[in-house]
Amino acid sequence: MTTPTYTWARLQELSGPDVHQILRARESVFIVEQNCPYQDADDCDTHAWHMVGRVDGKLACYIRVLDPGHKYTEPSIGRVLTTAEFRGLRLGRPMMLEAIRQTNLLFPGLNIKIGAQAYLRAFYVSLGFEQISDEYMEDGIPHILMLWRYPADTKSEASQI
Repeated sequence: MTTPTYTWARLQELSGPDVHQILRARESVFIVEQNCPYQDADDCDTHAWHMVGRVDGKLACYIRVLDPGHKYTEPSIGRVLTTAEFRGLRLGRPMMLEAIRQTNLLFPGLNIKIGAQAYLRAFYVSLGFEQISDEYMEDGIPHILMLWRYPADTKSEASQI
């Protein structure tokens, strides 16, 4: 398996080319591929930690972690993506585990709340998240709210971080 090198930074710490790569990848996945026009670059980017996963210098995956109080009371993981070139390499689980680990370091003792695409429910449950809302539509895509409780169930993979 290909293992990305993860780096974490605030928006102002990222270089112009890094921001361009991130926004291009987010636009490609969330707007073009999912045929979902919406404002991707938002004010939350300035209140987030950005995780870039690179393989051989290429952007392979990305996640942002929002500070508590900017989307939800809890910190939130979002904009989870793997670029087209690196799909099928099973990067989703390790990058989410890295995001949970980093969120726990940044905001110890706090739960993590996400707005997940409904079809990914089982994936997030396998990481220790539980569904806490009915399905709702966001930008034309079914979503659910999910919560990872700190400390997580000791049997979940995420709690072993």
